[in-house]
Amino acid sequence: MNSPRTVERLTRILSMLPWVMSRGGATVAEVCERFGYTRPELVRDLNLVFVCGLPGYGPGDLMVAYVDEDEVVVDMAEYFARPVRLNPAEALMLLAGGMALGQAGEAPEALSTAVAKLQRALLPGGEEISVELPAEPELVALLRRAARAGSVVRLTYSSLAGGKTSLRDVEPWSVFSTLGNWYLRGHCRTAGAERVFRVDRIRDAAETGETFDPPEDPPPPVVRYTPGVDDVRAVIELGPGAGWVAEYYPVDVIAAGEGTTTVEFSASDPSVAARLLLRLGDRARLLGGDEVAAATADLRSRILARYGTA
Repeated sequence: MNSPRTVERLTRILSMLPWVMSRGGATVAEVCERFGYTRPELVRDLNLVFVCGLPGYGPGDLMVAYVDEDEVVVDMAEYFARPVRLNPAEALMLLAGGMALGQAGEAPEALSTAVAKLQRALLPGGEEISVELPAEPELVALLRRAARAGSVVRLTYSSLAGGKTSLRDVEPWSVFSTLGNWYLRGHCRTAGAERVFRVDRIRDAAETGETFDPPEDPPPPVVRYTPGVDDVRAVIELGPGAGWVAEYYPVDVIAAGEGTTTVEFSASDPSVAARLLLRLGDRARLLGGDEVAAATADLRSRILARYGTA
């Protein structure tokens, strides 16, 4: 199962490569401006692409992608310049995914139109297929209605980090299903920032009677964490075997070297970072963050006390 961060990175790479190729090359500044890269991020993605290619994996089968001074060079990747050709099984899976989004109420008009065209192409005789989704939780209908009406909701919510239950006033933007769970995305007035809530952790929800103006261009319905001004921050050096953290978690990469990556990790609760550090063991090192250091020491001592290990 891929994390949303990995999917977002892959999507950006697959958008960037054809664009660079269609222009016969591009400057670093042009690519960074168009696709929201920083130079280190762009170099890292091009290095990843450099070792990819078609089966055979000989020198003539792998793509060439690198930065030459201020120019982005992509070569031997002509298959990205051609439209994607789907076999029947792939097309059917794509159709089922689009229909599922429609049933979940998350299909924009453009997607609904594309699904209808794909269905006519795959089933020219007028045959029909159906996609059945698991039953929606009871709160989904209320939250979806509030999002459409621009109505503020008050949630009784139990956080995953510390198991604490709190009241939160939220401006709901969208309700969506992914990775087997339902989520609410919106602006949390209590936190003063964008947040994503798991619906199964919402103990109660009710409309407050207040209204708000929904954003003209709301974020896509994906699970991601948006750090707030009051969040705990820690600087962590990731060693070999821990680089996946920079892909899975919403971190800011401070520096990348040979075999190590230094990141700034943000969380609403220091115990989140503490659990991660203990999980990584000697593959990571805490460089800064007093609250996380204290939480890590406390968690380590409680584990040792429970298991009686010195």
